[in-house]
Amino acid sequence: MDRNSYPDNFVYNRICLVDIKCALLDNKMFQLSGIKLANQSPASPGAHADARPQTSPARVNEQHIVPKSDEEEEDISAAEISLLQKIVRKGLVENKHDIEVQRKDPTSPLYSIKSFEELRLKPDLLKGVYAMGFNAPSKIQETALPTLLADPPQNMIAQSQSGTGKTAAFVLAMLSRVDPKKDYPQVLCLSPTYELAIQTGEVVARMSQFCPEIKIRYAVRGEEGKTPLGGASVTNTKTNQTVRNGNVNELRQLVFTRLLSSLGVKLSTNSLVVVVAVPRGKKLQEHIIIGTPGKVVDWGVKFRFLDLGKITVFVLDEADVMIATQGHQDQSFRIHKLLPRNCQMMFFSATYENDVMEFAEAIVSSPVIIRLKREEESLNNIKQYYVMCRNQDEKYSAIANIYGVVSIGQAIIFCHTRKTASWLAEKMSQDGHAVALLSGELTVEQRISVLDRFREGKERVLITTNVLSRGIDVEQVTIVVNYDLPIDLHRQPDCETYLHRIGRTGRFGKSGIAINLVDGSESVSILKEIEKHFGKKIHLLDAEDADEIEKLGQN
Repeated sequence: MDRNSYPDNFVYNRICLVDIKCALLDNKMFQLSGIKLANQSPASPGAHADARPQTSPARVNEQHIVPKSDEEEEDISAAEISLLQKIVRKGLVENKHDIEVQRKDPTSPLYSIKSFEELRLKPDLLKGVYAMGFNAPSKIQETALPTLLADPPQNMIAQSQSGTGKTAAFVLAMLSRVDPKKDYPQVLCLSPTYELAIQTGEVVARMSQFCPEIKIRYAVRGEEGKTPLGGASVTNTKTNQTVRNGNVNELRQLVFTRLLSSLGVKLSTNSLVVVVAVPRGKKLQEHIIIGTPGKVVDWGVKFRFLDLGKITVFVLDEADVMIATQGHQDQSFRIHKLLPRNCQMMFFSATYENDVMEFAEAIVSSPVIIRLKREEESLNNIKQYYVMCRNQDEKYSAIANIYGVVSIGQAIIFCHTRKTASWLAEKMSQDGHAVALLSGELTVEQRISVLDRFREGKERVLITTNVLSRGIDVEQVTIVVNYDLPIDLHRQPDCETYLHRIGRTGRFGKSGIAINLVDGSESVSILKEIEKHFGKKIHLLDAEDADEIEKLGQN
């Protein structure tokens, strides 16, 4: 073999024959590869946030989960909460938020729209908007789109949660700014994680489905076949099957391939010849780049595949999550410094904490600022009850009676430990109920699958631990059951978690029901403290009285 046998855009470095059997016995090599074995500890917090999660079946296979104690329940990250929120509110564009707009020049006119036709979009782009099911602009779209599409372009900082139509708003603006005749990247959209970038990319693809001339590329770690290097990579499904089947030799090869791929090394599929190659003068030609900060820094600064000086639109999405992810804020600043001064900046965050605003003001100059007056979580629309129980059997009997009598849209049942949640889910399933189980040991993809099925009504009861108590809104929930009352590490009443839990129902002006199952003097004491804290009466409910239970559904 000689270097003349390689394409011009590769510089030959070296060829080496690899004996897969000879190495990779050191656990560190497995850890570096990103493949998690059943007997390995989870990846450290410092692991790269762009890494693609392992593909797993929707149903949990217990034998491949690293065991944890019954009491242990890890918090999920801000990025995962944001992703799950997008999933459960997918397709929902609700108009119940009021808008506050702040401009640098308060005398400048402020426009809003009531139809997409008013924006004078390109016909194929308007066709894509309607094909996605948007009949009329949401509140944030009414105000944001005229500003985002204005000429000359205006910068924007917007507070928005999932389900408000904000992604569609900035995607529409991105697509409107693209000049397909120019074969270089013009729009850059940053997301904190691989999963969130893919979510945005799916919206871009759907909205531009009638604009085939607009090209899109992901700049994310581990995206097979979409990296300029064209480096070898291993599908996650294949990896998981190998791990489950215990094929050690094949696993070693997969691990080694993953390591080489992470270094930009190309591995021939027909032999064990490894080519370490560096691209020469490679430039991207896609119009829209959607990626994560780390990969964009690599492509734009290190390898120079991407000319950041030609970007005309820069979108930074999920800014609050970006701040919570180690390294992403600094990487975002680094990218921002290389953008042209006339680049239009769009900055989105679900929260408006001080650190988020400092981040925004450092990146976006002279912005129009849009805030959403989000409905506060309160107990005003929620009727609260408690049921006295002597043991676990009576707790289960109470749930069965309530579920059998009341016409429930969908319900969430909160348990204190995974052991209790698993036991309850199994028992309800055996009794013929469509039940989903969501707890901390599931992968991101498993959580998404569970929530998707619940959101679509395939399961009407979701049993969970505190994983779902914060940050996730499921619009169809009408009843929340506290199988175990929330307590902190010192076994004191956790009033904040109680509010977050039962706040899953009674949202957006709808009435909801919260039922607390109380067993023993300690639970009674906790309930009384919660009642005192909020100043709201929690009424006694006789779960054996069918007439009384039936009245719940009439409230």
